[in-house]
Amino acid sequence: MLDERKKKVLQAIVEEYINTAEPVSSNALTQNHGLECSSATIRNEMSELEKSGFLDKTHTSSGRIPSAKGYRYYVDELLNEEAISLEEIKYIHSKLETKVNEIEELTKITANTISEVTHYTTISIGPKTRTQRIEEIKFMLLGSRMMMAVILTDGGLVKETIIKFDEDINEKQVETIHYMFNHKLKNQPIETIDRPLEEYLYDEMTYSVNVIKPIIEQIKKVLEEDSKVHLEGTNKSFDLPEFNSLEVAKNFIHILDTKELVADMLNSGFAEDINVYIGEENEQQELKDFSVVTFKHKVNGRDLGTIGIIGPKRMDYSKVISVMKYINKRLKEID
Repeated sequence: MLDERKKKVLQAIVEEYINTAEPVSSNALTQNHGLECSSATIRNEMSELEKSGFLDKTHTSSGRIPSAKGYRYYVDELLNEEAISLEEIKYIHSKLETKVNEIEELTKITANTISEVTHYTTISIGPKTRTQRIEEIKFMLLGSRMMMAVILTDGGLVKETIIKFDEDINEKQVETIHYMFNHKLKNQPIETIDRPLEEYLYDEMTYSVNVIKPIIEQIKKVLEEDSKVHLEGTNKSFDLPEFNSLEVAKNFIHILDTKELVADMLNSGFAEDINVYIGEENEQQELKDFSVVTFKHKVNGRDLGTIGIIGPKRMDYSKVISVMKYINKRLKEID
């Protein structure tokens, strides 16, 4: 445990470093943070915090910077949520009042809003399809050998796919197919449909395999595919001094290009929580130079997907967490 003075010194160092990206000296603390003790006392406290692993000393300066342990203590114990300005509140309200037809679209709008307000890169992924129930499957004939299937879930997801056939079909057949599939699959949890769809439809298969098989294959494909990863504000990160390092910049680009890594990053943590992962707390080695804050949102049983902010360990955690909490509150009000 840290005593009150050490807490104040650590908090001041973290906030000063977040603002300046420069190693923090005792003089900077006395001048900018109103600590009621001498420079000698502050230097002694900084030395003790370094010995305890909360601060690191750079080889190019006599100042200190927070360690991953220091950032973690700051986030867990010292962080004061930052007031959101009236302009930011108006901007958030205007963005979230946009009418959307799909849950995934709302997730993208939310991610864009967070990126614009915090000035960090955001990554979003829609809700998991397999946790939802099929509400309806609509079929529309597009040509003599082509049909569109639109799959609606109880969570508000809309999945669509084009199906091509090797033989002609007509409107009467489409009507029968619509009844047949909805009769067997409506209200079925997608994750429990673990048997081949042929077994669900076997009794109704009055058409040839050339008609039924491509429908089954395309529906299975669209239901099993992962939600798409969506990026916002990628260029914002490269304005930060940490990205002057070629190694950091290349690693960041690699992370954003590796969809599996990003999906794993977003799917960690707990539902409806804001989760903060600092440096090596991230499971993936590629993220050791970064901090990730993930935000899962679920309202009235509806999964709205996950949004993550990725940035340097010198992230403005107070700003990020305050914005996420406010947007979470706002989404629940307009849901």
